[in-house]
Amino acid sequence: MNSRDFEAKIETVRKTRRYLLSLVEGLSLEALNAIPEGFSNNILWNLGHLVAAQQGICYLRAGRDMRVDQSYFEAYRPGSVPREPATEQTRARINALLFSTLDELEADINAGVFEHYEPLQTRYGVAISHIGDAVSFLLFHEGLHSGYIMALKRAVAGKA
Repeated sequence: MNSRDFEAKIETVRKTRRYLLSLVEGLSLEALNAIPEGFSNNILWNLGHLVAAQQGICYLRAGRDMRVDQSYFEAYRPGSVPREPATEQTRARINALLFSTLDELEADINAGVFEHYEPLQTRYGVAISHIGDAVSFLLFHEGLHSGYIMALKRAVAGKA
């Protein structure tokens, strides 16, 4: 994949994340933390998870250090659930990381730091064998969680 392809895909992820933040703008912290019946997480967890999943799929699988600390990754990694209600500081941190980690990813791709990659078969049946596959998978993953966030927003409408 050439640098223009990477840039285009990362820009699509950026646009998706901007859309998601606009979608939840104005929701109260209570609504963002609410876990409706039938769900295992909340809106803020889903937003935080986008960053953690990006770090795992792009950095950890490539044997690179993540751009977030381990405690953040553990809180939002695949299979985790919210342990406590998020604060306004947590919300602000997630909002910032949604974009700063994409900037770092783009810079790291351009610097050629992803030379090695441990192949992975996702639970969705997608084979990922290099950073190009990983960035392509982010598009699918962001879309999946966009749907969850939209469903959660509808479910917590009374808590806005």
